[in-house]
Amino acid sequence: MRVIFNFSSSLLIKVVVLCLILPGAVWAAAVPGQKAPEFSVMDAAGNSHSLSDYAGQWLVIEWFNKDCPYVRKHYGSGNMQSLQKKYTEQKVNWLTVISSAQGKQGYLDPAQAIDVAESHNLGASVPFLLDTSGVMGRAYGAKTTPHMFIINPQGEVVYAGAIDDNDSANPAVIKTSHNYVSAALDASLKGLAVPKATSRAYGCSVKY
Repeated sequence: MRVIFNFSSSLLIKVVVLCLILPGAVWAAAVPGQKAPEFSVMDAAGNSHSLSDYAGQWLVIEWFNKDCPYVRKHYGSGNMQSLQKKYTEQKVNWLTVISSAQGKQGYLDPAQAIDVAESHNLGASVPFLLDTSGVMGRAYGAKTTPHMFIINPQGEVVYAGAIDDNDSANPAVIKTSHNYVSAALDASLKGLAVPKATSRAYGCSVKY
């Protein structure tokens, strides 16, 4: 028994040490009810964006990859732009993030990102945040495109997950889908509880 105890203790110590050594982002994620992870990322126009820039304001963060069929579903139909327009007009900030690393599918350099923002009629307040290191994406636990997060003026995550409840890539299903992001924002902006604070995000994997 003593041998087993020593082995278990040794294993436990190794796990604790690994937790201390490995980047915190590996274990972190944006969780509803908790403070949103800090970030500082440049956008395609060369402007810096940090979570603290949006203190006291509502913020939506969306992960993007132009070639992902699920992103094309929501942009090709105009659904995402419609959401961006509706809520930015209500003074909700909206950031669209590309976390594809250089050399990976979905990566865009700043000039390409500005062109894609224009061709996609991006309704967000900035062209794109270029998180090529993946630090922001990993901190939020962003796994798919799209992957959606809503942060309240207190800096707390109020929603994390999919844009809606239909994981088909067919844009025809949008009109009969329940939009989680819209429901969460509508409730939150009225001071009501978010009906569903988390869901399983669907889409293409983020190419870190």
